[in-house]
Amino acid sequence: MSAEELRLSESRRRQVNWHRWGPYLSERQWGTVREDYSDGGDATWSYFPHDHARSRAYRWGEDGLLGISDRQCRLCFNVGLWNGNDSILKERLFGVTGPEGNHGEDVKECYYYLDSAPTHSYMKALYKYPQSRYPYEELVAISSQRSRTDDEYEMLDTPAFDGSRYFDVVAEYAKAAADDLLIRLSITNRGPAAAQLHVVPQFFFRNTWTWKCTEEGCTVRPTMRLQDGVIKTNHETLGQFWMACEQVNDSAKKNGSTEFQWLFTDNETNIKRHPGLPSESEFFKDGFNNFIVNGDANAVNPDQRGTKCGAYAKLDIKAGETVTIQLRMTHVDEPLIAETASGDAKKFATLAFDRSFEETFAKRINETDDFYRTIIDDKLDAQQKAIMRQAYAGLLWTKQFYHYSVATWLDGDPNGIETSPARAGGRNSEWRHLFNRDVISMPDKWEYPWYAAWDLAFHMVPFAKLDSHFAKEQMILFLREWYMHPNGQIPAYEWQLGDVNPPVHAWGVWEIYKATGETDGRDRVFLARAFQKLLLNFTWWVNQKDPRGKNIFAGGFLGLDNIGVFDRSKPLPQGHLEQADGTSWMAFYCGSMLRIAMELAEDDMAYGDMASKFFEHYVAIAEAMNSMDGTGLWDEEDGFYYDHLYLDGKSIPIRVRSLVGLFPLTTAVVLEEELINKLPGFRRRMKWFLDNRDDLSQHMTYMEFECPEGQTGGKRLLAIPSETRLRRLIEVMLDENEFLSPFGIRSMSAIHRDQPFVFDFGGQHHEVRYVPGESDSGMFGGNSNWRGPIWFPMNFLLIQAMKRYYGYYGDDMRVECPTGSGNLMTLMEVSHELERRLISLFEVDEKGFRPSHGNDDVYQKDPAWKDLILFYEYFHADSGKGLGASHQTGWTALVATMIRSNCEGT
Repeated sequence: MSAEELRLSESRRRQVNWHRWGPYLSERQWGTVREDYSDGGDATWSYFPHDHARSRAYRWGEDGLLGISDRQCRLCFNVGLWNGNDSILKERLFGVTGPEGNHGEDVKECYYYLDSAPTHSYMKALYKYPQSRYPYEELVAISSQRSRTDDEYEMLDTPAFDGSRYFDVVAEYAKAAADDLLIRLSITNRGPAAAQLHVVPQFFFRNTWTWKCTEEGCTVRPTMRLQDGVIKTNHETLGQFWMACEQVNDSAKKNGSTEFQWLFTDNETNIKRHPGLPSESEFFKDGFNNFIVNGDANAVNPDQRGTKCGAYAKLDIKAGETVTIQLRMTHVDEPLIAETASGDAKKFATLAFDRSFEETFAKRINETDDFYRTIIDDKLDAQQKAIMRQAYAGLLWTKQFYHYSVATWLDGDPNGIETSPARAGGRNSEWRHLFNRDVISMPDKWEYPWYAAWDLAFHMVPFAKLDSHFAKEQMILFLREWYMHPNGQIPAYEWQLGDVNPPVHAWGVWEIYKATGETDGRDRVFLARAFQKLLLNFTWWVNQKDPRGKNIFAGGFLGLDNIGVFDRSKPLPQGHLEQADGTSWMAFYCGSMLRIAMELAEDDMAYGDMASKFFEHYVAIAEAMNSMDGTGLWDEEDGFYYDHLYLDGKSIPIRVRSLVGLFPLTTAVVLEEELINKLPGFRRRMKWFLDNRDDLSQHMTYMEFECPEGQTGGKRLLAIPSETRLRRLIEVMLDENEFLSPFGIRSMSAIHRDQPFVFDFGGQHHEVRYVPGESDSGMFGGNSNWRGPIWFPMNFLLIQAMKRYYGYYGDDMRVECPTGSGNLMTLMEVSHELERRLISLFEVDEKGFRPSHGNDDVYQKDPAWKDLILFYEYFHADSGKGLGASHQTGWTALVATMIRSNCEGT
């Protein structure tokens, strides 16, 4: 067992709290639903904009640059920077939000997650800060002027990095013990001339005292003060910490000095800028900004105490030089203070940065390398190893403390902002039970600093290889009674908790269960806990999303935003939509629950009845989708599944060729005969089906695999499409003129590039066209597009489906890949070919070109940039350029799982 695996074990058994500190600080708390107290409850972007963030105390969380916090976000650390030219201190990431961006919200910064161990015993991230004035106004102005058909205006389009006149700011963290944190800031001048940088690494308490709320578990205002060159803090529930700082560069080493001063203020709202908001101090959150940028000496507390402190230094950095700042934050009970320093602050300040500081960093880096050697195959080339390592780093860095109590948010705090009566029946008012206060895996801590339920299930698949306990706990968390609605619905995301995400939770539970069994044994208790709650969620789906009771589902937008002709999150003026993907998702759900029930039935026969229930429900859905009376969703002429508009007793096909029609492929379930034989009741029902429902076999697959003589076992396949329909769907999917892109499966067929689908309905003209890049419509804010680009989660499910089909058909089924090429492949080979195309998005080709970087020369040629990989939300289907949220490592980290699978040939 490696040292990091030992820490994971100690943390899981609650022997040592190795997970207490981590990257849990959000990168954007401003502009979120939680911080929106506007009358209408929907003015999120304008109510708490970036301009307010430096001077207004947050209610529900905190944010910062390259920061960390404890897992309850009580004490935080982040980096403050000023280049001498900006109008404000750089303490948090900037971006355009909502109407400011031509494609909605978009971060306008250059930052990268470089490394992290699962317990965050070592972490590393990079921020690139221009030496010239940061183009805040320019970014907003040009972004606002550009149309939806224009590319987004990014930092590299501005002159901010011209001539490499910028600083690389690298933040590294290492844990000497669970509550002994070492921080190293390495700042490199990449420019051709010397430049000055003002740096103020800062510690601060999240403001939980102003609002007079009791849900935080502490009622006493925390404190920070300077004593003998050491910061001493006290917090009612976190206890006492000491902090020290040392600047390490050539000049400082020569004269033995530390060239910084401690500044103090309070994490309180500046009532001069925001009159009427609660505040309890004469020193405000923007004190450092006003002291450093505006030269206001009265902005910081001369008594050197408060709830926010910073070690301020002016660094003159030569061209190409790197200056290092070291900080240490240690709990008084840790040996460095309790034993070695014996409570002596001066001695602590000396011992904090002795030789053991560098030794600890070196040790943790080596241990992190050792850990990744256990999960990244040595047979991979250096490039693929680097992709996996950065994907895992991003996955780990996008954990975030998330706090949202809907009842408190609706009603207001005793000393908080007065809430409008309209809120009582407004956004999320039906979710008063919801109380979130946990560390959660986020899609992107800037663009999506709130959870998305279906994203999370995909995040946990690669996460299971890093920290299986965290993956399991995350899945259980969303099924707890303070998350799940009493009616069984799983919360979607804070913008609208009642929106409908695809039902992937059961699949995620099953995938995690299988993955974790490889190393720590199969966790049947986890599987059973999840299954019981998932029954409630399944029942909610059946009761809420099957309007005619015919097993044809109308799930809503299902996270695929603008993929359809209509806005599927809103009711139609007439009739209702019967969805091929919504119905397939329910079959997919049934298949996952069937497999879980059969697994649990090995130990408890009572689950055999549940297995039968989900088997029969699957068959009913498959029958409905493939109905022979013309009311199903299959189109025999086109060889494709379509959504249908059900109106006045008629079912009208909506002939858009999109992932909606391919998704029935993903529903296949392979059942092992050996397991079936252990469940006699289940076997009897299956036999009845074989004997009495021959009519269904023409349109769906339920087939028995006879074992070759001399072999044991055997398999059965349950699938919505029959073998004939399966071949037709795969033919369309692998057609480069339709779905097969050089980089994976498109979300919409390319035939709609020149042949848009047009539909006039309800007095409106609707048109769907293939758009391989960013959205050309404002649907769902315009910052997401499912009409052409490559999306990792859906590709991953299709790849898994090909492998399951191969598990049944084996080498006997071969298909052309690409269609029309004459190149025959097994379905396993097809899956690996799709993986290869997706992986290639991040690989440098023979010309030195990495598709996901687009046409940015700096990424292709500059040594300081070219190895920095971003894991975008989705990708341009023709060029491979990364689009959408730039740090949505969550589900795009599935590339690490694909590399692993491709290497192993599984």
